[in-house]
Amino acid sequence: MISSAHRDWLARHPTLPLIAGLPSLREQDAVLACAVGCDLAEVAPFVRSLRAVFAGQVILLVDRKPTLRAWLSTHGVEMVIAADRLVHWKPHPSVARFALYAQLLQERREIRNVVLADVRDVVFQADPFRDAPADLHLFKGAALGAGLNARAMQALIGEALAQDLGKRPPVSLGVAAGPTADATRFCRAMLLLCDMPRSNLGGGIGQAACHVIAHLGLVGGEVRPNFERVAIASCGMRVEDGRIRNPDDSLSPIVVGYGRSPDLAAHIKERWGLPSARRRRSATAFGRTIQSLQASLLGAT
Repeated sequence: MISSAHRDWLARHPTLPLIAGLPSLREQDAVLACAVGCDLAEVAPFVRSLRAVFAGQVILLVDRKPTLRAWLSTHGVEMVIAADRLVHWKPHPSVARFALYAQLLQERREIRNVVLADVRDVVFQADPFRDAPADLHLFKGAALGAGLNARAMQALIGEALAQDLGKRPPVSLGVAAGPTADATRFCRAMLLLCDMPRSNLGGGIGQAACHVIAHLGLVGGEVRPNFERVAIASCGMRVEDGRIRNPDDSLSPIVVGYGRSPDLAAHIKERWGLPSARRRRSATAFGRTIQSLQASLLGAT
């Protein structure tokens, strides 16, 4: 029998039954996101924009960064240190987050609907649970960077099927939304698919797995068009009255990939980045550090 650190880890974390139709146990909506490897400047737009439109449960996967954690605590964000949970298994981050999401969703039986999201280059413009979907929603868009990684797709499902699915519209790994049971099935499918080549394989294996799940209908749900609940940043989007408008003038509650547009990125930095006072303090502290180093060097000569 073939063994791997991934399968050994899955064996030590058996899944609980997915229980649907228990509204008394699912009383909250929650946003789950992964901030592992992110600094405060990258996290601030996500959290500040979300808290402007959503007062509910927000859970971030983080590492042990005291400054970041102190700042998140002032915004009512619950933090889970990823390294404390992924014992004996060190997967690629694009895979690890789905293991942690699945664990948390099984533990938090009070969560009714969930949004699973990236932190980098994601902002909110309205309540992400407005008109919450009745099943899993994944989202496609016209601009996903370099697109699908052909090597990852072939490693995952073989050359022939990879060529067929590679012709279909790419599905974003940046956001998934739906009822907890459906989101948990999606996370489990991601974990199982990513183990087929190697769970620590980088190079877009997570994106490839999401694309396969969506277009083969492995967990049901829908692939929704761009510029509905989620807008994947692309040409034609613009800033108007402090909001990011889609090419058809509509407004999506969630915007993904704004960093690809200099205009959108500048707007987000100005509106949702770290407050100017904090930036000034950081710049002053940096200046004091330079002055201290200069004094040390001059004193040593």
